[in-house]
Amino acid sequence: MTNPRSRAEFFVEPERDGRFSGPATGDERRMLVAFLADHRATLELKCSGLGEELARRAVEPSTLSLLGLVRHLADVERRWFRKVLAGQDAPPLYSSAAEPDGDFDGAEAHPAAVEAAWEAWRHEVAFAERFVAEAPGLDVEAVDAWRGKVSLRWVLIHMVEEYARHNGHADLLRERIDGAVGI
Repeated sequence: MTNPRSRAEFFVEPERDGRFSGPATGDERRMLVAFLADHRATLELKCSGLGEELARRAVEPSTLSLLGLVRHLADVERRWFRKVLAGQDAPPLYSSAAEPDGDFDGAEAHPAAVEAAWEAWRHEVAFAERFVAEAPGLDVEAVDAWRGKVSLRWVLIHMVEEYARHNGHADLLRERIDGAVGI
């Protein structure tokens, strides 16, 4: 057996990994923001060093891919922070009523598509970070067609859940691409 690895090891050396260093006590807002930042960083980490391989599908018939996850999470960020909480006219970037899975189905192995997806994701994350930083508190509310009245607190918790679920997918997708494992 050659150099066995544990899935519980870190994806990178712990001393180089800046994730999971946020506060464990104290202010709720700081903790939620830190958890979400850690999960966003995990997505980036799981995709690091890859280009067109990001579009590699999981297994037939699934269209799940790392690039699809980046596109999907750009739309999720956009929906909750820009459309629902900020009240902007912000239709999804990748999916639509005609193509509800366009975020995944349209993920193409092309350098320009990869670059555009990361640019859109980073743009939406930056908007969300500004919105949260400028919000007077976690009890800021808005009305969503799906959930009804939601607070910024609920959206942050939901986003942590959303990233945690999809980072689990990213673990499996990355291992399929090049065998890399770790949290």
